[in-house]
Amino acid sequence: MPPSQGSAHQLRWLALFGVLVAAIYALVFFTGDKSPTPKLGIDLQGGTRVTLTARTPDGNRPSQDSLNKAQQIIENRVNGLGVSGSEVVIDGDNLVITVPGDDSQQARTLATTAKLYIRPVLQAVPAPGSPQAQQQPGQPTAPAVPPAPAPAPDTPPAGDGATDVPEQPAPETPAAAAPVPAEDLEVRPAQAPGTPAPEPPPATEPAPAPAPGEPAPADQSLSPQEQAQQEIEAAKTLRQSTDPAMQQLAMSTMDCAAADPLAGNDDPNLPLVTCSTDGTEVFLLDKSRIDGQEIADATSGFNTEQSRHEINLEFKSGGSDAWAALTGEYVQQRVAFVLDSQVVSAPVVQQGPQLGGRTQISGNFTASSAQDLANTLKYGSLPLSFETSEAETVSATLGFSSLQAGLIAGAVGLAVVLLYCLIYYRMLGFLTALSLIGSGIAVYGIMVLLGRWIGFTLDLAGIAGLIIGIGMTADSFVVFFERIKDEIREGRSFRSAVPRGWQRARKTILSGNAVSFIAAAVLYVLAVGQVRGFAFTLGLTTILDVVVVFLVTAPLVQLAARSAFWAKPSVNGLGAMQQLARERKVAEAAVGKA
Repeated sequence: MPPSQGSAHQLRWLALFGVLVAAIYALVFFTGDKSPTPKLGIDLQGGTRVTLTARTPDGNRPSQDSLNKAQQIIENRVNGLGVSGSEVVIDGDNLVITVPGDDSQQARTLATTAKLYIRPVLQAVPAPGSPQAQQQPGQPTAPAVPPAPAPAPDTPPAGDGATDVPEQPAPETPAAAAPVPAEDLEVRPAQAPGTPAPEPPPATEPAPAPAPGEPAPADQSLSPQEQAQQEIEAAKTLRQSTDPAMQQLAMSTMDCAAADPLAGNDDPNLPLVTCSTDGTEVFLLDKSRIDGQEIADATSGFNTEQSRHEINLEFKSGGSDAWAALTGEYVQQRVAFVLDSQVVSAPVVQQGPQLGGRTQISGNFTASSAQDLANTLKYGSLPLSFETSEAETVSATLGFSSLQAGLIAGAVGLAVVLLYCLIYYRMLGFLTALSLIGSGIAVYGIMVLLGRWIGFTLDLAGIAGLIIGIGMTADSFVVFFERIKDEIREGRSFRSAVPRGWQRARKTILSGNAVSFIAAAVLYVLAVGQVRGFAFTLGLTTILDVVVVFLVTAPLVQLAARSAFWAKPSVNGLGAMQQLARERKVAEAAVGKA
């Protein structure tokens, strides 16, 4: 016998839920790393803890307000990457960032100072040790130094006609510039090329001071703050000098492989000698023309024409006017995007002036690094610069055994709930179990995909949110079944009571879930850390509760209402309500006769 029109309608809802679950697990097993395992949080799998020490230009201790602002900005960056389960805490004068897993690079990226300046390029040479700087056998190995700072080179435009994004190779050193021995540069910045080095001082005389560009011996009597101040001042003296001879000395002695003491502490009102982030070029840059504070928004994207990842910047009104003026002045010349005192990209301006306040940063980006940089620029620069003083792997605060104990406790609690439903609602409790199983399968697949797509990590607080959400799903079943009992108490049959009870119950279910979702959303916005993960999973399971009740529970119960087997009081557990309805009908009849 073919199913009735109502039965076919309910089967379509069940089929829709089946398609959704199949689509979720198709994405789990056939996309990404194809691993069906969700990412676990710090308390379940451990992570990497990076301690960041603040560096102030004057060597003083950072203020508490600056530390609080830095903590808030880094937390905003974490949130911009998704619910990753990272922790950012203040420990004295340090910031401690803990991220799940064993990759400390993510924590270091989050702590990027993100002071961005746009500076015109006055000169660029290959960095010592880079492939471009390799000389022919028999020639000196010292880096070639141009005789004087030249204006921005007229680099020809790229052949593809791109606007301001293509990277250009560093201009070659003019042939007239003879290589200068490195030992001469260490002693006499203005010494003519080819002049022999001076004789070393006699052994009885004091040792000479270190040459510019070389780190001074650490003074053990100085505090770490004072040592940092000395390093910053020495770097500024050498690399931000307005003296052309000192600029050439800084370019020739620049070590792009060493840590940069000037990172995030350069003066935007002075020239700057620095390296590219990949360490292949040394730049002499003019004063800053645009501050990164003028950036209104930053996003990452893939340029299909150039086949590369880029950062798309949108300037505020003041930055938009400055960008138009800069690109109009430096057509066919290079301008550098300098992030924390290093050149991220130095494209050639192909046409100008560029209006509209939008531009791109191109470079050797991957999808992940482009997204990280865009997120860093979007949420602003830190009020302090930091250096990594310690990086260590931390073990799980709960451990695998604790995770197992928690899961066992959750399973026992769920089994007790199902047993109660079977005793109280008989076979209707069986339908509750099917709905909860369907909800659990869907939730697990979604957790795996969220970990893969937005870096969501499941910690103990998130598991608590899931359990509470599943409990709310069981509450929705109870509301539905009690409405059915009310209809039977009024004298209706099981078949007619189910659709009427559903019409009354669904408004209550939607209202209750709406309140729960609003509470979860408010908690997610106001909270941080693990509490935020709890709110996220609670809101997610609240939405799934509505989906499961409408696509699984209600269709199953309405299909059961059309079955003679399920209509039996011994099966559906509604015999007491039917007896009460008969007694009420007899009493009403007796009152009518009287």
